Amino acid sequence: MGNEWKTVGDLAASGIISLSTGPFGSALHKHEYRESGVSVVPAEAISDGELDSNKFNYIEDEKASELTRYFLESGDLVFARRGAQACGHSAYVTEEHTGAIAGTGLLFARVLNKDVLDPLFFFLVMSSAESVTWLKRHAIGATMPNLNTGIISSTPFNLIPLNQQHEIISNYLPIRNKLSLLARMNATLEAMAQALFNSWFVDFDPVIDNALAAGNPIPSALQAKAELRMLNAETNSKFKTHHSSFPSKFTWTETMGWIPEGWETGTITDLADLNSESWSNKTHPDHVNYVDLANTKNGRINEVFPYDYSEAPSRARRVLKVGDTIIGTVRPGNRSFAYIHEDGLTGSTGFAVLRPKQEACRTYVYLCLTQDDVIDYFAHLADGGAYPAIRPEVVGNFETVTFPQELMERFDQKAYPLIEKIGQHQRETDTLTKLRDTLLPKLISGELRVSDAEQVTEEALTCK
Repeated sequence: MGNEWKTVGDLAASGIISLSTGPFGSALHKHEYRESGVSVVPAEAISDGELDSNKFNYIEDEKASELTRYFLESGDLVFARRGAQACGHSAYVTEEHTGAIAGTGLLFARVLNKDVLDPLFFFLVMSSAESVTWLKRHAIGATMPNLNTGIISSTPFNLIPLNQQHEIISNYLPIRNKLSLLARMNATLEAMAQALFNSWFVDFDPVIDNALAAGNPIPSALQAKAELRMLNAETNSKFKTHHSSFPSKFTWTETMGWIPEGWETGTITDLADLNSESWSNKTHPDHVNYVDLANTKNGRINEVFPYDYSEAPSRARRVLKVGDTIIGTVRPGNRSFAYIHEDGLTGSTGFAVLRPKQEACRTYVYLCLTQDDVIDYFAHLADGGAYPAIRPEVVGNFETVTFPQELMERFDQKAYPLIEKIGQHQRETDTLTKLRDTLLPKLISGELRVSDAEQVTEEALTCK
């Protein structure tokens, strides 16, 4: 069998694959979710072609027995079927998640004839930039795009011989593995930075340690934290190199409760300017590299779109510079936020852009505004309307503690290298992603030989 252009629907009609929709809301309700049990995969769990089990929901065994037709198997391909950010994106189900249930926001495909189609090759094609773009273009609805099995069925698909599929997979796997590694490393770096922020500026661990050492009273609201610090005193002693920069007492405030003595309450705009620079008819450049909300997720800008300014979306107005923090104000629960690692970008007016007034404030502003609790707070404020959004001023007026400049500089010295490393990994990820998306169509069409692609891939993976 030579190369054969088909559609996904042709594959289904030939019995090569099956296409299914997750359960309707009437079959699975949110109030049936539990703390543990059988895993249910929501659309939000799709992340860079994989499933993030931290986003799973759970139901009881008895309820799961009613939904056996939606059980996932290793090799299945799940699609997010709605939402501007998720629509068209997919993930490959591994053995680890066999037996999980497809959630209400998913479509899923299963390869039935593996003598003709390798499940990983099917995923590789359907998750390619070309396929995702095609699905997004044909999704139904402007505000909340939706997919269905009919749209997926009409997606073009070039079915090539199985041996060629395996050759392409062997070339693709090193790139996929490196991208997965970079994603895990960035998640770890982000968690480390947030843990430091929380320790210093949310839990006030150094102040509690200093108060305990000085014999100063601990407010009753902080007693549980103090007891935990005492239980782990030996471990905590290894991290006290900066404790001298913190006070040893607390003071009460009406708006934020107990905060370290000598510190004050303020807002993010004490540390950063809000939406301080936008293009006008007189200042705009001829070309812009546009960052929109739909392609910004959890600290990462997944795609940048080049435009002539005259043809750019009307929302392409916010000037972005290195060190800025951008927070999506439309459906903030979608987590459209990022730290800007490069100049030359233009953001949507749907972002609140925070530009630090001093370089030392850059990491504090980003980590403060991207805490899970803060994003959830913004999402809660936006709920209830037909167009859930918050004003940029809500982000700028978010209340925070303020403290001496010396401590801000020390925090930046410790936290910024983590954020900077994330940026380096993102640039490497962008390079590998572009390489993958360039090689795949050429390999499938036969324009590029696998041996040539292997050499290009090896050079990219070993390049520092």
